Formats: sequence, C-alpha cells, structure tokens
Amino acid sequence: MPSIRLRIFVTCLVLLVAGVGAWRLVPSEDPRTPITVGTTDVVTSLDPAGAYDAGSWALYGNVFQSLLTFRPGAATPVPDAAESCAFTGLNLQTYRCELREDLTFGNGRKVTAEDVKYSFDRVLRIKSDVGPRTLFTTLRSVTARGRSVIFNLGSRDATFPHKIATGAGSIVDRTVYPADSLRQGGTVDGSGPYLLGKYSPGVSATLRPNPGYRGAVTKRGGPVVIRYFEGSEQLAAAWKDRSIDVTHRQLPPSVIAGLENSKEPVRIDEADSSEIRNLVFNVRKGEPFAKKSVRRAVAAVVDRAAIATTVHKATVEPLYSLVPQGISGHSTSFFDAYPQPDAELAAELLEKAGVETPVRFTLAHRDDSAAAAEATELRRQLERTGLFEVRVTAAEWQTFQKGYAAGRYDAYTVGWLPDFPDPDNFVQPLVGRDSTLRSGYRSTLVDRLIQSTRQYGDRGRASRDFRSIQNAVAEDVPLVPLWQKKDYVLSSEDVTGSQYLSDGTGIWRLWELAWL
Repeated sequence: MPSIRLRIFVTCLVLLVAGVGAWRLVPSEDPRTPITVGTTDVVTSLDPAGAYDAGSWALYGNVFQSLLTFRPGAATPVPDAAESCAFTGLNLQTYRCELREDLTFGNGRKVTAEDVKYSFDRVLRIKSDVGPRTLFTTLRSVTARGRSVIFNLGSRDATFPHKIATGAGSIVDRTVYPADSLRQGGTVDGSGPYLLGKYSPGVSATLRPNPGYRGAVTKRGGPVVIRYFEGSEQLAAAWKDRSIDVTHRQLPPSVIAGLENSKEPVRIDEADSSEIRNLVFNVRKGEPFAKKSVRRAVAAVVDRAAIATTVHKATVEPLYSLVPQGISGHSTSFFDAYPQPDAELAAELLEKAGVETPVRFTLAHRDDSAAAAEATELRRQLERTGLFEVRVTAAEWQTFQKGYAAGRYDAYTVGWLPDFPDPDNFVQPLVGRDSTLRSGYRSTLVDRLIQSTRQYGDRGRASRDFRSIQNAVAEDVPLVPLWQKKDYVLSSEDVTGSQYLSDGTGIWRLWELAWL
C-alpha cells in the first residue's frame, strides 16, 4: 500500500547522551524515515559472549563485524573485517587471518588484531550457559601478531571458517568489554554496518548507518527501528494495524496460511529454510527421561503430521532426523526407527524396561501462542495412550533459556536456526559435547564421529559419518525432531529488499531495506 511520509531534513550536529548507545559525533541526523521491522526474536544479551539465539545474532550481524561473513545465499564465507583468511599447512589445525587496516569501532577507536584475540578469549573464558562457546570446541588458543590473527586448533576442523563468520566471531573493543564477565547496559561498541542508538530491552532497538564501516557490505542502508514482541499474536496485531513495515519471525501459522488467498497489498517473500524444532529431553540421572526406553517410547508415539497440519497449518513439514532436508548428509533415521505413531510399541518399551506408568513429567515451552498450541497437541498425543501424564508450563524467553540450561524442565520444545549451512551446525551444538541445549546428553560415539566429520574439506566425504550420527541419535533419543519450516518475510509494498532478511545464512541484512 503506497504511503506518504514526511521526511524532515536535519543538518545540525548530534551527540547522543551516554547510556543510549555507542555513537560518535556525526555530520548530521539521517534525514530518511526509519523502516520498522517487527520480530518475536528478542535479544538475550547485547554482549556477543553471552548469547546464542536468533534474536541476539540478528542484531550482532548489523552492529558488530566478524573476520568473515556470508554473502546472500552463499555457503562459503568471505572476508569482512579480515583482508584474507586461510588454513596454513594441510592439517586444518592452524587458521590465519590478516586484519584490514582501515577499521574503527563506533566510538572512533582503531580495531586491532589484539581486539580480535581478546574477543575470542573472553568467549572461552566467560563460558556463559547461553553463550556461543560450544561452537569453539576445537579452538585451543588465539595469537595476535601485528595485523595477523592465528587460531590454533586442537584437532582438524574444516568448519572453523564458517564458525568465525557467525555472531560468535563478533569483534568487540577490548578497552570497554570486561575480560571475565559480560558487559551490562544498553551500549554497544562494534564496527558493523550500523550503530546502535536507543535500546529498550524487549521493546525496540534504533539503528543508524555507520559512516565509518569498512568491509564486505558495499551498500549503505538507511535507518531502521526493530520492534520486539512477546509473542506471535502481538506481532500479528502490529502487522495488521501497520505499525510495522516489515515482519519476520514469527507470525502465527494461521496468518501465514491465510495469505495465499488474501488480496491484501503486501509483499511476501517465501524461502526454503533449515530452521527446525525439536522436543528435547533432560537426560540427567534421576530425571523421568534418564532411561533411554522412556525417551524411545515418546518417539514411538509422536505424530509429526498432526502437529504440522493442525497446529502449524501446513507451514512446516514433518522432520525425521537431526539434519534437515537440503543439508548434505540428511537421513530419515527417526522414520526408519519409528515409521508410524505406535502406542503398542511404546507400551512394550516401557514394560520391558520395568518403567511404571503413567510416566509423569513437565513439558516446557516459550510463552507464545504457537508454542502453547504445539505443547497442547503433544500432551494430547501422549496422554491418550495412557502411558504418560504431562504437565505443560511456559516461561518468557530469557527465563525459559535459563531454565532448560539449568536442567529445571523434564522436557522442552525449542527451535534451531542454523548459523551456517553445514550439517556440523545441527550436530555439535545440539547433541555434541557441551551442547547448547544443556540436556545432559553425552555420547562418546557421537563425539568421535563429530571429530571425524571435521577432517574433510570436501564436506561430501563426511556424509557417511553424519548418517551414523543421526542413527545413533535415533537410538539414544536425546531429542525428537518435530518439524522443518519455510521462512516468510512480509513487507509493505513501498519497502524493497526484505528478501535479504531470509536466505538460509542466518544473517539479517537490514542494510538492504529501502523505501521505493
């Protein structure tokens, strides 16, 4: 829908007061009207050492730089803060990057190789329960020499360049970020395409183009306001009354399903996605799901097709393995083991293991209408067998994250948006040693196979090991894959570039948004 917007040109110098963002004295206020983007993916922490979630990393990709980044739709990273990067030697255990010379943080300080080393060191040192440390299980040390940054790995890791291209590789100013703790407050000091202005946690973030940015992004975007919503229904309401110009993640399934026959003047960008959702079990000793037979019984009962159609209105597809379709090494291990919902098989598994029924447990989810409907359907499926008694509980996002990281829930549903398009990103963070799911699961076999997959620069050669991993997960059942979805971005007709918010690389390219 065309709209008339008043653009007020301002030529005065602006200096924002302390506490609302990291800004330099800039020549003038950007005269363009900000584009407003709505999402339910809130920011857990403004400090890159303290968050490993879609909302935080979407922001990081705009206000911070990593040594490498991904171009739209590409699977191989390219230099951003780096001038060049490459493995040295043939053992894939030493990775070297040369830093660009012309980089500055938003506060005007020059970016150095020491800042890069410091950024990685603090991620490993702080060890946040909800941070990205699990991506760097092979990283042993980082050395800075002049403009060179050398990463020393404990074992071969062909995926390491992909990992440092993510939000986990965000470069921070070592003079203002504590070495041993997370930085607090609403301030960011990065060198990305945008500067963070006013920030209200869980409410909004104001971004302005960074005139000092140098890197892989060649297009200078316009100002953007991100609005965060507690749930999908609130996001849908904001979209309906047009208080937002672009919406991405997560509209209710009913809204998405209704767009097909809608005559509403709106741009719809649909993209294949590797986003998945799993039912995760707390397998710690003494918990209801400590026994493999109980987890396998749940896997035997879950009806993915019913979840996909009744809850998600066919906007998702049933998923039968840890690695989704479209990613190399994908298999159907859970379908092979549990081809149809089978209450008799579940009863047999529990009886043979001597498990008293009904098995009582708590199922947790993020406080959101779609997640609540999904949990209700799971409870219905499990309880109608007479084998389970399920209590459903919900929590707001940060409380939910901290809850499952601390082992407070017996089982929980959580989505996973990949950081880079490689099967490793669905394995190590989810079922590998010190996984980000914090479920308590640990398998020597799985860890050994993960290490084996990383020795191959030709990722196709790792497919057999990835299939073996998926078979092991279907046998141990630390989680049950539920679905894989398509991604949708909606924008008003006078906004262009919204398709770049969703291309499978996990990067929110806000600089591509513009008024027509």
